[in-house]
Amino acid sequence: MSRLKVMLTVFVSIFVLVTTAACGMGDPARQQGGGDAGGKEPLRIGVTVYDMSSFITAGKEGMEAYAKANNIELAWHSASLDVSTQADQMDQMINAKVDAIVVVPVQANSLQPQVTAAKAADIPIIPVNAELDNPDISGNVQPDDVAAGAEEMTMMAEELDGKGNIVVLQGPLGQSGQINRQKGIDKVLKEYPDIKVLAQDTANWKRDEAVNKMKNWISAHGDKIDGVVSQNDDMGLGALQALKESGRDDVPIVGIDGIEDGLNAVKSGDFIGTMLQNGTVELSAGLAVAAQVAQGDTSNAEATYIMPKITQDNVDVAIEHVVTEREQFLADLPQLTEENLKTGDIAYEGIPGQEKSGS
Repeated sequence: MSRLKVMLTVFVSIFVLVTTAACGMGDPARQQGGGDAGGKEPLRIGVTVYDMSSFITAGKEGMEAYAKANNIELAWHSASLDVSTQADQMDQMINAKVDAIVVVPVQANSLQPQVTAAKAADIPIIPVNAELDNPDISGNVQPDDVAAGAEEMTMMAEELDGKGNIVVLQGPLGQSGQINRQKGIDKVLKEYPDIKVLAQDTANWKRDEAVNKMKNWISAHGDKIDGVVSQNDDMGLGALQALKESGRDDVPIVGIDGIEDGLNAVKSGDFIGTMLQNGTVELSAGLAVAAQVAQGDTSNAEATYIMPKITQDNVDVAIEHVVTEREQFLADLPQLTEENLKTGDIAYEGIPGQEKSGS
């Protein structure tokens, strides 16, 4: 063998050895890390939400803050309240072999083929904020919507001294938030036989739809309307606009979510109260749970968000978290989320009236 061939053979052998060793280092562990991931491959988590409501928009910021601090890549999608669109988004994420999928479903009884396909591909599905009726999901991070509906109806009943006529603005029919908040409202209404429901219908969580719905109810019922119970703040704000345009500023309104405009309405007295479902906190927790489950930790796979009641007594702190000191709140959110997972109280954020678990 010539000297050149010997040198070439040695070179090729060394190259093969080095290449094989590099490949044999094993798959990089898909583990969470801090902002400095130390070279670890990031978790890839897909997200599909029913629509970009004010609540979801705030929640997206919370997810992004948690993802940035924990070496997570997000693939974000909005279904625009269309079940088939959400199914297509799920299919895309399953085909992309993401590590987990967070879904805020359009409807509770949807996405069965996608959940089956995800299970076959060993991709955990974690419904957050809205329920998905499927036994094959890998976790569930949900608000106690029945309790929230009951509490908002109780606020209205007390405001009306137990008698009067109300209208009810509902979320998208068939979505778990609408179903369960209505259960809570109906439960309290049974205790107040002198409160009558003049009308109830969906405005799909949307402010503009609620304006038109409320205008129709004002035309039909006029001064008979004594109160508005809205299953979220956006629709309550639409009702407020319609009432003011009709010259009425004496109708109490109550909502749910605690978005910026809703909290300001509580502070000004336009709302008698709201239930704080801070999307920033809840969706951050949902992402954290999905990341844990993707790595084999199911200790927090079932988590419940308990909404605190917001009135003029504690609205200022809620406004700080949602509006005036939001930048700092987002900076502190990853640590808050981790602490909440340890205590099991994923809703805690230091609102007066909340009690920290384990304290």
